[in-house]
Amino acid sequence: MLGVGKLKKKTPTRKKFFYLIVGILLLATLVTTFFGKKGFLDIQRSKKRYQELQAQIQELTRQKEKLEVEIKELESNPQALEKEAREKLWLIKPEEKVIIRNKK
Repeated sequence: MLGVGKLKKKTPTRKKFFYLIVGILLLATLVTTFFGKKGFLDIQRSKKRYQELQAQIQELTRQKEKLEVEIKELESNPQALEKEAREKLWLIKPEEKVIIRNKK
């Protein structure tokens, strides 16, 4: 029965050192996967930014189409052109007078 203590082998120092190195490398890999450049969090931020930019592109496309319709209307309709000139540029015909009312 005295030999039982000798049967228990202690883990060699090399094996402990190997496990420590493997653990550190695993931890470093996990940290860089989530927090590093091109990591999970960075990719999620990029996806969100991409979606925001897509929505902005769609809104600008709608505005562009609206302006193109307005341009075509002004080019083809003299009454629409005159209306815009009067309302936005305050242009008048030579025989007209402008009366400005104060809004209360």
